[in-house]
This record gives sequence, C-alpha cells and structure tokens, in this order.
Amino acid sequence: MDGDRRAEIARVGLVTCLRGLVQAVLALAVGIPLFVMTVLSIAFIPLGVGVFLAPASLSALRSFANIQRMWAAEWSGVPIPLPYRPEPANAHNPFRRLWWMLSDPATWRDLLWLVVNMPVGLALGLLPACLLVYGVEGMFVAPWLGQITSYGWGPFWPLEAWGVVGIVAPFVLGALLTAVSLPVNPWILKGHALVAQSLLSPARTALAERVRELTETRTETVDASAAELRRIERDLHDGAQARLVALSMNIGLAEQLMKHDPEAAQQLLAEARSASGQALTELRDLVRGIHPPVLAERGLDGAVRALALSLPLPVDVSVDVPGRVEAPVESAAYFAVAEMLANVVKHSGAGRAWVQIEHAGDRLRMIVGDDGVGGADPASGGGMRGIERRLAAFDGTMAVTSPSGGPTVVTMELPCALSSPKTSPSSGTG
Repeated sequence: MDGDRRAEIARVGLVTCLRGLVQAVLALAVGIPLFVMTVLSIAFIPLGVGVFLAPASLSALRSFANIQRMWAAEWSGVPIPLPYRPEPANAHNPFRRLWWMLSDPATWRDLLWLVVNMPVGLALGLLPACLLVYGVEGMFVAPWLGQITSYGWGPFWPLEAWGVVGIVAPFVLGALLTAVSLPVNPWILKGHALVAQSLLSPARTALAERVRELTETRTETVDASAAELRRIERDLHDGAQARLVALSMNIGLAEQLMKHDPEAAQQLLAEARSASGQALTELRDLVRGIHPPVLAERGLDGAVRALALSLPLPVDVSVDVPGRVEAPVESAAYFAVAEMLANVVKHSGAGRAWVQIEHAGDRLRMIVGDDGVGGADPASGGGMRGIERRLAAFDGTMAVTSPSGGPTVVTMELPCALSSPKTSPSSGTG
C-alpha cells in the first residue's frame, strides 16, 4: 500500500472519529430533551396547549431526523428517502396541521428512531474514537505506566503480571488495534446509518401506496394527453384544415377564371385572403391553447397578469416567485390558474376575483378566489377535476373551500424548484 493510500485511510479514519463523536453527543444532548418535549406536548393535547406545542416539537423531531438522513447519505453513502406525506394546503390551521402530523406513520417511526438512537448512536458514535484512543494508549502510554504502577492497559491486560513483556506487548497490540481501527471506523459509522435507514425510510405499505398513486396519476395523465391530442386533431380537421382546403379550391378556381372573368377571379382571391387570415387566427389560438407564447416569453407572472387583463371582471394578481419555474411545472400552473379563472367567469357570478402565487419551501402555491355564489365541488367533474388530475401528475394538490353563498377559494400546490433568478420582482393588481 503506497503512502498516499495510507494517508487517505488515516484521514478518513480520523474524520470518522470526529463524526461519530458528534453523533454520540447529539444522540443524548438533543435526543433526550426532544423526546421529553415531544411526549409531553402530545400528552398535553387534551388540555389544548398541546395543539400548538405538538406540531412544533414534531417539526423539530423531523428536522433532527432529516439531519440524520443527510449525514447517512453524505458520510456513509446510505440514502434515506423522505417518508412524510405532502403538507396539505390548509396546514396553516393548527388542528389540521396537528392531524396531518399525527396521522402520518412516519411521525411515529421518527419517534421510535429517536428512542433507539439514544443508546445505539451513543455506542456506535463513541466506538471509532474509543478504538483509536485505546490503540494509541497501548502504544505510547500503557507500557511506561505499567512498569511504575499497577496500571493495566484497559481491563484485559494487567501489565504488572507481564514483566518485561509488559512493555512490548501493549505497543504491538496497540499498533495493531490502531492500524485496524482506522479502516474499520467508516464501517462502524455506516452501521449506524443502516440502523437509521431501517427506521427512517418509508415503510413498505407507504411505498406500495406511493406506487399505486403514481400508477393512477400516470394512467390519468396518459388519458388526459390522449384526449388533448384528439381535441387538437378535431380542431385542426374542423377548423384550420377545412379553411385551408377551401383556400386551395378558391385559388384554383381563380386561376381558371383569371383569363375569362377577372372580376370573379379577383373576388375569389379576396375570399382566399380572408380565409387564410381566419385559418392563421385559428392556428394561433390552437397554439396558445397548447403553450401560450406569453408564458414562454414573460414567465408565469406575466402570463397570469395578461390572462387577468383579458377577463370581463377585475382580478387582483399578486405574484411572489423570485425566479423562473421549470417549464412543465410552469405550464401546469398557468393552465390550472386559467381554468379556475374560467370557472369564475362562467359559474360564480362574482364581481371580483383574486390570484395569489408564491414560492416557499420548494413548493409553488397558487390561490384563486372570488366573491361569487360558492358551491364549487371538484367531485362533480368538469374543469376542476381535470386540473386536479393535471396537478397530481406533478405530485401536486388542490383544496377547494366553497360554502354556499361564497366566497370560493381554491388552493393549489406544486412541488418545484426555481431554475433561474428573476431580474425584478413584481406584484400588484392585474
């Protein structure tokens, strides 16, 4: 083994000792207070104060568990996927937030991991450093103290009974233990990560449910895409294609009449010019229905504002998205807002509507509301159900609050990351 390789093993072994000490300290210094706080806050739920304390303590528990997930992946190469259910749109309500967290099986697995991690994290965290220190002690400390006092190299080798050998044996055994512990230490840390993985990963039932959801949303997306393609085909066949065929026929007749009846040929050419303009307009409308040019040019902010200006009622628009959303998510978000505003115009009888779009916590939240008659229900089908399917394809959610008499508030969320910064933020009224 060359010198560089030995130096790398020594470096990794020493770094592992430090990481293990950090995990051992946190297992007790954070684990014990967090466990006590979590259990007490849950116990205080019947008293009312736990409704506010429990979500805070459970959020702290999730943050601590997420730190362990990050360390397991970065330090030991053990990935631990996030098992938590998506945050509901109405999580700002303390009772809804409490139910969301307590009904998630991952919450109780986190709590179980916290209990197990106290002894396991302490033992496996201290073991790498203890092995290294024990080996160094055998090499440089125990032989000399063993000749002067009854000091023994740990509980296993009382040196006073070894005589002269008591100087050599600890050094040899200590050197061997040190040499073995340095490459073994990362495996000890990986063992701790594997214990965490067994408790912090999604349960099999959760994975099966996730597979079922993905299968269902994929099927719905494929069906929706097929229906959209059929619509485009019908629009092309019945609209632009028919006008282009008529245009071709008029030009052919005009060619035949050019010599014998120039006035009739001129009239046919005028009709052809009009038909070409109408066909071009229909093609532009069709393209806008697939992907509006304003969306590509100005992003979600500009596209929603342009959409609001085209509606027959005032729409307040507020956008706080400090960057550009990924194109597929941006398109889904735009059409979701467009469909909701179309429903406002068609069915709500509202005199005013509002749109609020913001990005926070790697999620894009869109709120569309109106002061109309209310009574909107996604279960009745129609556009709302289609938007719900479109959002589900991106792991998005939609929540509708629409009591009889109004107002109607539709909250939609899409998980996404911002791909590029925005040059200047804007918000206001469209």
